[in-house]
Amino acid sequence: MENETITELGSESELREAYPIIDQLRPIGEEVFLELVAEMRDESGYRLFGLRDENGSLVAVTGFVKQTNLYSGSHVWVHDLVVDEPARGNGYGSKLLSWVFDWAEERDCTCVELASGLWREDAHRFYEDLDMEKYCYTFQKSLSAETPY
Repeated sequence: MENETITELGSESELREAYPIIDQLRPIGEEVFLELVAEMRDESGYRLFGLRDENGSLVAVTGFVKQTNLYSGSHVWVHDLVVDEPARGNGYGSKLLSWVFDWAEERDCTCVELASGLWREDAHRFYEDLDMEKYCYTFQKSLSAETPY
């Protein structure tokens, strides 16, 4: 694991390449994915990055925003982090999330945060192995607007 590269995925062709990986976490349909990424970029500055293995194949994707709030100050919120199922167990997730930590540190962020479903116990162990602390619950109340998927 020495020749991997991490780059921002910006073009439509790069987003379409990332979609099959994102679909493993967020099965929302490719066109909806493209629409939502565009909207998220406009609204919040959402950025999508991909990790390519030594052969140039995209094997992991993360999407996040740098934001500021009253309780964390300037920080990174990770919306999406997924490793392509056949590539799992090779350290790509750790490498990509560690890269996010460095990216945030270089921009004077106080922390990196994310939410993870209560049922995702393997993911929780993964985050804890990277010294992330489980410190709060996220709550949701559904409203009348329909989700796009």
